[in-house]
Amino acid sequence: MEEKTADKRDPKKLRDGFEDKLIPLESLDLRSIKTVNDMVIAMDKTAFGARQLGEAADILYEMTTDKDCYKVLTLSGAMTVAKMGLVVCDMIEYGMVDAIVSTGALITHGFIQSLGKPHFKHDFGIDDKKLYLAGYDRVYDTIELEKNLDDAETIVDDVLSKVPPDEILCSHKICQMLGEYLDKNVKGRGILKSAYQKKIPVFIPAFTDSELGLDLAIYNRKLKLKNKKQLQFNPFLDLEEFAELITKQKRLGIFTIGGGVPRNWAQQVGPYLDIIQSRVGQGGGFKRYHYAVRICPEPAYWGGLSGCTYSEGVSWGKIVPKAEGGRWAEVMCDATIAWPMIVKAVMERLEKKE
Repeated sequence: MEEKTADKRDPKKLRDGFEDKLIPLESLDLRSIKTVNDMVIAMDKTAFGARQLGEAADILYEMTTDKDCYKVLTLSGAMTVAKMGLVVCDMIEYGMVDAIVSTGALITHGFIQSLGKPHFKHDFGIDDKKLYLAGYDRVYDTIELEKNLDDAETIVDDVLSKVPPDEILCSHKICQMLGEYLDKNVKGRGILKSAYQKKIPVFIPAFTDSELGLDLAIYNRKLKLKNKKQLQFNPFLDLEEFAELITKQKRLGIFTIGGGVPRNWAQQVGPYLDIIQSRVGQGGGFKRYHYAVRICPEPAYWGGLSGCTYSEGVSWGKIVPKAEGGRWAEVMCDATIAWPMIVKAVMERLEKKE
């Protein structure tokens, strides 16, 4: 049977890339690089993970300089134990963040760091059972001291003791109170302190899955033993506060470290508002994230939430499709490597712009 000639390449019709407005790549010339931003811009013109990192910096810069964009930072993983806390402070102080959604553990370790308590490198020659007996809590290759957690609880108790018995608490209220304590009593920078100073809400959706949640539970047990009224906690106050904030915005951006509950909780506000409108008939709306950046090494094929792609998010009504102007980048990398480089590059661009 004769082969169809229509499927064969015509050497006279081969295109040069520029005709289709393809972007040419450039060799990474380290001799011409003077700043972190120089490096990230150059990486954007290469391939693989380097290009992902460069694209992520571009989008973070775009969402930061978009005056109509409300920017949500979601945090998971042991980033504060890993000493990435001041990166969050820089993002807050440079206007890259308007709201934070985090795991409770990350905020707890960050609170301890703000108090000036030390974390240590783990010595893998020490058995985990010996670590337990010594009061050394291991987080991968890092040590949190049990004494640090005990000292932090004392301060949390002091803060909670000033809460009126009839007030209903939620995570963003508690984080605001802890930020106020740091602002008034502790020198230096910290996530909750910076957030308090800039009036940025910090939400912890899975609040009881953290030392802060346990501290509140222990505080209530002490009140119960004294036959005093226990403090009330309602997580739906967080959900409604976040939803109300989102409904007021023209455009939305999300910058995600890792995944898990913080990422999904922040993204599900779109479907939540949508189903409010369709099932209740009022009070909802149609809101999706226009900008999105994710740094996470987990691929989609493992089936975990942290590997959920932004393309998948489009199908849920969480993310604006690229065909409609949505801008997103996914960086498959350890956040302790990629995150500081992206943020520093954007800091340098903002400083140059000013």
